[in-house]
Amino acid sequence: MQNTLKSSVVFKGVGLHSGAPANMTLRPAAAGHGIWFKRTDIELGNAMIPASYDLVERSPLCTRLVNGAGVSVSTVEHVMAALAGCGVHNALIEIDGPEVPILDGSSAPFVRGIMALGVRRQAAPVLAFKVLKPVTVEKDGARATLLPSERLEIEFHIDFVDEAIGKQSKTLDMRNGSFARELCDSRTFCRKSDVDMMRENGLALGGSLDNAVVVDGHIVLTPGGLRHEDEAVRHKMLDALGDLALAGGPLLGRYVGERAGHALTNTLLRELFATPGAVQPVLCDSETAALLPGQGLVWDEIPQVA
Repeated sequence: MQNTLKSSVVFKGVGLHSGAPANMTLRPAAAGHGIWFKRTDIELGNAMIPASYDLVERSPLCTRLVNGAGVSVSTVEHVMAALAGCGVHNALIEIDGPEVPILDGSSAPFVRGIMALGVRRQAAPVLAFKVLKPVTVEKDGARATLLPSERLEIEFHIDFVDEAIGKQSKTLDMRNGSFARELCDSRTFCRKSDVDMMRENGLALGGSLDNAVVVDGHIVLTPGGLRHEDEAVRHKMLDALGDLALAGGPLLGRYVGERAGHALTNTLLRELFATPGAVQPVLCDSETAALLPGQGLVWDEIPQVA
């Protein structure tokens, strides 16, 4: 069955790139509504933006959605991952600016906010998308692949010259609340040299050691260090789940990312839906629904860091 929120939940913070204050409210929505963003600061024109892969303006830094009127909302990947990881299929996300608040740089605050109020079942089956044959995209030494599978699995490999990150790999079956348990508290990460360069170009103005893991060679500059030894690859998996959630419903397939980022994952989704016979929409019966992310999520398994 589809799920929505039991009641509204509010988040306040700043945008990672703009540094501007950002207030966002997740609201319940009817069955079949899907996930939509609404820019409450837009008084004229179309302020509604569906969470859809074909509206993504591809960028390596974050996932930005732009509707036909040119109204946008950026850095949506963490809240999208939280909704997918909590099994929420229908929600209206009201936001008073162009960027989702970064909070602590992970999805944990969103997950805890959603689950503190709970989710409500709706009298409609979940529409999922089953991957039927392999699809791969590559660019600049990075690769992203979707393979057939009966459930959503995510495998990721990264390789950074910085000793604090280095080579990391991880694979997870995303059912039974594994997103909340294993990934949701992993924060966005970056190199100090990249932060300096972005700020010189007017980006990452809301970034700080409170909402990102910043490394400099072998040193982790963020106070308290890492939440997980492999926090970097876990965050890449978190991002991948958020970007894949823009498919319009849960995916039943195995995602493999090799040095992949937001833009490449979006290119992969576009290729999947453009390839004849590569994907099939399915209405989930109870057996298939039990394999979806968010099923079996238990409050006590959600990390307490946020």
